[in-house]
Amino acid sequence: MATAPNILLFLTDDHAQWAMGCAGNSELRTPTFDYLAQNGTRFANAFTPIPVCSPARACLHTGRLASQHGLHDYLNSNDPAVNSIHWLENETTLAQLFQAAGYQTGQFGKWHLGQDEHAAAGYDEWFSLGRDYPIPHEGPFRYGVNGRFQTLPGRISHNITEHAAQFLRARDAERPFFMTVGYYATHSPWQGQSERLAASYRNATFADVPQNETYPFGRQALESLNETRHNPREALAQYYAAVTEIDTAVGRLIDELESLGQLENTIIIYTADHGLNTGHHGIWGKGNGTLPLNMVEESIRVPLIWYDGRSASADVPLPQIRTEFVDHLDTFLTILDVAGIAPPDKNYVGRTYQRLLHNQTIPEWRAVQFGEYGNVRMLRTSRHKLVYRYPDGPNELFDLAADPREMNNIINREDMQTIVQAFIERLEGFFTRYEDPAKSGLRVRDLPRHNSSEAWRTS
Repeated sequence: MATAPNILLFLTDDHAQWAMGCAGNSELRTPTFDYLAQNGTRFANAFTPIPVCSPARACLHTGRLASQHGLHDYLNSNDPAVNSIHWLENETTLAQLFQAAGYQTGQFGKWHLGQDEHAAAGYDEWFSLGRDYPIPHEGPFRYGVNGRFQTLPGRISHNITEHAAQFLRARDAERPFFMTVGYYATHSPWQGQSERLAASYRNATFADVPQNETYPFGRQALESLNETRHNPREALAQYYAAVTEIDTAVGRLIDELESLGQLENTIIIYTADHGLNTGHHGIWGKGNGTLPLNMVEESIRVPLIWYDGRSASADVPLPQIRTEFVDHLDTFLTILDVAGIAPPDKNYVGRTYQRLLHNQTIPEWRAVQFGEYGNVRMLRTSRHKLVYRYPDGPNELFDLAADPREMNNIINREDMQTIVQAFIERLEGFFTRYEDPAKSGLRVRDLPRHNSSEAWRTS
């Protein structure tokens, strides 16, 4: 096991794909992310299977669709009924598989899959955000530490990083490690960020964020964010500050690995649970930022960067930008593949893309991306996107080449009917093949009544 690679997986909350310098943002300062991309692989078309926190995280940890693992909306951690349930009890997670393979495992930061103070199955070390949502970005704040709550002062990002660094310093050097780090700073509220960083962005143009857009296919949700919408420049300065804070925190852990002599045997994966709109389409939020729920590009796209510390001696052509469609379900299987760990015998949707990391092609890689959120299902190709809401709509079809801002719904256009019917058939065929009928998103009651414990149950 001494030569097995270490795995460091970052799973940040609400970090949008567009919010990195290496992804084309002209004003965000992200030197760590840019370095990882310049010395690794960045995926330009990475997606979440569901654009909301808890189920997206469950997808990456288990490699399973929401309509397989049965979690369909974010978990209200303040609800005792929610925390009484082992949401992933019947699933096999990355941590369990790595622990069984002899790895030392640790989780640091946001978990948001229930019972936050207790170490989830497969983790040796546990430091998570507690149940007190919404969370201010600076403490004092309760954390779950190996089965108990502990209140700590200071910025959340700093505390997450410090405990992750302690794990690296104190771990068993004879064993490889698997660790997950979940930063939260990019999540609302978009206030209370480091004043030092926020001040540096208040004179930015924010030219990379579309201005004065509207969402014509429903109404805005999350009314508590009205104040954000009324002062969008300050909210953007705060969001940009959050991205830079996380970039700095990731850099600190990379420095820690280097000082410990472990960077050259560590694979670093940086991604987010889902995307985010910060005024894009007139939305502040993700898939639940509108009613009905949306599947706009900014909600479903995620950052995804792979950096392999072994690459310097492996003759891997770097850097590279891959344009294939990939998602969390593929990433689950790829993480296992690069570590040489076989997945369980389950009906997995994803496919390992390890060969893409080595600048190779994979024959017949899929040209379609699927998504869901409760009764909303999506099929996206390089040209068109179908958003289908069961059973009664409203439904949408967009031509992403002619209409990249998704403003013109062409689903009723006569010349589109062949495409619409073919997409519907393919969408239904996909879910028929993979979903567990007892856990299907189409069976969820009352979505999106997010603050009720019933919002996540299937019946």
